[in-house]
Amino acid sequence: MTLGKQQGAAQSWRQTLQSYQDIRLLFIFFMGCASGFPWVLIGSNMSGWLSDAGLSRTAIGYFGSVFIVYALNFLWAPLLDRVKLPLLYAWLGMRRSWILLMQSIMLCATIAIAFTEPSQSLLLTSLLAMAIALSSATQDVAIDAYRIEMIGDDKVRVAPAAAMGVIGWWTGYSLPGYLAFANADQYGWPAVYLGMALVIVLLMFFTLISKEPLNQRDLLQQQAAARHSAAVGKQVARPYLIWLTVTVLEPFLDFFRRNGWQLSLAILSFVFLFKVGEAFLGRMSVPFYKEIGFSNEQIAEYSKLVGWFATIVFTLIGSAINIRFGIVRGLFIGGIAMAASNLMFAWIALVGPKPELFIAAILVDNFTAAFSTVAFVSFLTWLTGRAFTATQYALLASLGNLGRTTLASFSGEMVDLLGGNWALFFVFTSLMVIPGLLLLLWVGKRLQQREQTQQ
Repeated sequence: MTLGKQQGAAQSWRQTLQSYQDIRLLFIFFMGCASGFPWVLIGSNMSGWLSDAGLSRTAIGYFGSVFIVYALNFLWAPLLDRVKLPLLYAWLGMRRSWILLMQSIMLCATIAIAFTEPSQSLLLTSLLAMAIALSSATQDVAIDAYRIEMIGDDKVRVAPAAAMGVIGWWTGYSLPGYLAFANADQYGWPAVYLGMALVIVLLMFFTLISKEPLNQRDLLQQQAAARHSAAVGKQVARPYLIWLTVTVLEPFLDFFRRNGWQLSLAILSFVFLFKVGEAFLGRMSVPFYKEIGFSNEQIAEYSKLVGWFATIVFTLIGSAINIRFGIVRGLFIGGIAMAASNLMFAWIALVGPKPELFIAAILVDNFTAAFSTVAFVSFLTWLTGRAFTATQYALLASLGNLGRTTLASFSGEMVDLLGGNWALFFVFTSLMVIPGLLLLLWVGKRLQQREQTQQ
């Protein structure tokens, strides 16, 4: 499926539905669950625990800085393309061996965090949260590569695979999040985190029963090594030097070689800016819900349970629309809708804790987020090469996370600077999408021109 087809040519709705009849999508769903779950541990659950412990909005916002590792995982992503873990690789293969190792580390950290008290030992809680974040960010590199390699060159299923990954992510995030908030008041957050450890055990089981993808990674990397060896000359072509340059440099060189420097920088800038506004809203959503007057049970029921169901439905709808009408158009429409949905929360801030308005806002927010996320993941997948899948996708995804984590860390401080004016805060978050959309217009035009030139 070329970019031209992605942007313009339509498939029938029957063909669109048939594209989901593939067992590989079930494995991708399992991996999506594993990817989304850690965000519960160090995201919404931790925000709820810190709020109940009496920490300030600014402190909660800064605690979210642990998410910065998601923006930096491209730095060690080359290792996941090249290093074969002893014992685990022979048993599970390249991708699942790394995933299982990271899940084992998260399991230990989650059990440990259940025995901390954030109000008394915030540093220890933060260090354990950082361990979860590091493991999760590394796991994400392997899971994204798993999804891309599982689909391979089957371009028809790029959007369905992205959709199943997104559905899995939100399932791993929302259902455990619902259980956490529904039981936090009765049993306490430490007991909740022990329950979350059992969820990790279940995710490890899913990893074991999933199928390892087939690919030509080793052959493509050998070809890259031959090019590097020829470039540096026989006199200096030491095996360790070639391994290092292929591992560290080739994934980035390949990306810029395929797209050119100007287009590559524009793509990276767009990826960085696209979801900043959504991240500001997400970081402060739980403190906002609590301040406006919603209970943990209401947050569990409306934000987690209703949000999860809405996301599944809307992700399937969004993927079908993207298959039929194109990824770039889907990104643009999704970006505008995503910004507009933030205004629903400004409405809640003005009128107070009305459950029916809360549900409406959750539905609108989940529709726009699902629609834009499927297009965004499909777009990044389309841009990723196959020789260094983990590294190149991590480079693109980490830039998106960089905008969402580093800038969004100031979200709590921004609310304080606005004097606690939540309505004005959400208006500002809706305007943050404009720079990304302007870049998308230029990038989409250039990609279409390149596609036409290659035909």
